[in-house]
Amino acid sequence: MEETISLKEIFEVLKKRLWMILAVTAGAAIISAIVTFFILTPTYEASSEFIVNQSESMEQDTPYDVNDIRTNVELISTYNVIIKSPAILDEVIETMNLQMSAEELSNKIEVSSAEESQVVTVTVTDESHPMAVEIANGTVETFQAEIPELMNVDNVNILSPAVERVDASPVSPKPLLNIAIAIVVGLMVGVGLAFLLEYLDNTIKTEQDVEKTLGVPLMGVISTVSEEDLGPETMNSQPSRASKVRGESVGT
Repeated sequence: MEETISLKEIFEVLKKRLWMILAVTAGAAIISAIVTFFILTPTYEASSEFIVNQSESMEQDTPYDVNDIRTNVELISTYNVIIKSPAILDEVIETMNLQMSAEELSNKIEVSSAEESQVVTVTVTDESHPMAVEIANGTVETFQAEIPELMNVDNVNILSPAVERVDASPVSPKPLLNIAIAIVVGLMVGVGLAFLLEYLDNTIKTEQDVEKTLGVPLMGVISTVSEEDLGPETMNSQPSRASKVRGESVGT
């Protein structure tokens, strides 16, 4: 026979294990806060932008052609690959005397551009904000210098170099987000653990447990009576065992 569980039973389980659930949730939040503030290293971002347009060597009075703009936009996909290639990054490492490989530097760089836009954004992530600014500007400047030789075109111009800010704040880790995620995960783990413990608990506690375990009808129940249930008047009317012993001794 398939067992079913009611909402009342669910609430009873949650109520029974409430302190355990809260303890697991609080523990997860505390661990997340410790890891976020004391273990993880903050990282900063710096962005430099360049624009892909017609060559400066072209006559100034030459009007823009739609085909030229479309060609520049299509070239951006190629430029996004070239800018993270060893041909550019090795030159950046050598120029800036960086103690890292081209692959490590590539992992710090993200290249993006809006759809149908001639503007490309190069974003660098590093543990030091000044270093992120230097790498972003150095990468774009190196790319601008090398692209005429690589592609035989001169259509890259720096639009907005990265600038070092005094009040720069780290982009990672995000304490509030990390703690919020830890609370949700801790709550889920706590609830799951509560139901697991309830499922593994096979002790007999109620009359229904007796009938379900033994498979026989319940004939009677012996209730437990505490001193509070008897009341003070009932307790005072009953002589203590010590009084009975003393009375027997005196009678003897």
